[in-house]
Amino acid sequence: MDPSRFFDGLYISFWIPAAVLTAALAIKLPSIIKLWKDPLLRAVGGLLVLACGVFVFAAPPTIGWTNRVTGVPNISAPLVYSLITAFGGSCLLLITAWRNGISDRSETTRHATRWVVSVYSGVIVALWVLFALADAPVERVRDLDTYYATTAFMREEIVLYLLAHTVACLITYRLIRNWIRTDGLDVWLRTGLKLLGVGYAMNLLYDGSKITAVFSRWTGHDLDWLSTDLSPPVACVSAILIAAGFILPNAGQYLQRRARTRLSHWRLGRLYRLTRTVTGGRVPFKLRASPELRLTRRETFIRDALLHLARYIDEDLDRRAYDAAVALSRDAGRARPLAHAVTIQDAIETKRRSRGDDTTAPLGSPDIENLLAGIEAVSQALRHTDDIRTVRERAAAAGAGAAESVPAP
Repeated sequence: MDPSRFFDGLYISFWIPAAVLTAALAIKLPSIIKLWKDPLLRAVGGLLVLACGVFVFAAPPTIGWTNRVTGVPNISAPLVYSLITAFGGSCLLLITAWRNGISDRSETTRHATRWVVSVYSGVIVALWVLFALADAPVERVRDLDTYYATTAFMREEIVLYLLAHTVACLITYRLIRNWIRTDGLDVWLRTGLKLLGVGYAMNLLYDGSKITAVFSRWTGHDLDWLSTDLSPPVACVSAILIAAGFILPNAGQYLQRRARTRLSHWRLGRLYRLTRTVTGGRVPFKLRASPELRLTRRETFIRDALLHLARYIDEDLDRRAYDAAVALSRDAGRARPLAHAVTIQDAIETKRRSRGDDTTAPLGSPDIENLLAGIEAVSQALRHTDDIRTVRERAAAAGAGAAESVPAP
């Protein structure tokens, strides 16, 4: 086999989806290995392996190589047909398990699983039996379906695999459409299901073009181009969409979580740098630490520093700062972080003026639970230096006015 033929323009429709499916499998592989006990992940991995195998073994160069290695002309036919049939059955099983939950053990689910496994296993056995009974001595690497469309037993084999694949795609497409219409789906899952729906619809177009080409042979017409020229690119697009549909929900949710984690880590930066002045320390940097671990360490550092600072917090100032912030922003949700930011800055200044670690100082022990819970919003409020300065001035003025209104003893 000439290796250069692998990249022939005629065969690019086979190698592109094979590469995409392999990449999708590589993306999922770490999760599959890490969570090997998760049957749903294993099923997705197996489905991607089957889909990749279909395009690898259906490529004309691979067909010719397989036939020569085995010494049996057209032995690739039942092999490829079996892979396509197994892929169709696996799609049905995976979509059913994915939607109902892999732990679903209802009688209906068990019956559906047994039905799919038994029927599609029987179809695969029948494909090999029919090939053994058929007389197909002329090797065909691109147009076997139409060339042998009228040959006894090969005709039945071709119809059988196309029928099994069509039924699987129809049922899978119907299940996906019904699932998309349900409420409560997140945007990643809904988008993934839409891609899967379009992918399986393209699969039906593939089956339709193949069946039309075969039927034309039966009626004495020649529409072989539907099978040899149209079907491969349709299958290529379908495979890419299906791979994207299975990968997108998990990959999208994973990337979204990572983005949120990194964003939260960045948003805590100002409060982290401010609280470092309290402890004099810092979070140790480790190059291989995950974003989640870095975020947890930064949050822990800030909360520990605030707990250390709690005895210097002036609750009366916090109330006055909150009133001033409400008057300034007219937004209670934004006013609370601004008030906390002013209170923290004042507490740091009070600590600096005090005698450091003198725990006998007559200081209070305020409840800072709300402050600890809203550290990200407080850190963001620290960006608005002008607003903080205004709130501090108004709070100070309110405090001075309250002191003047108290009658002298």
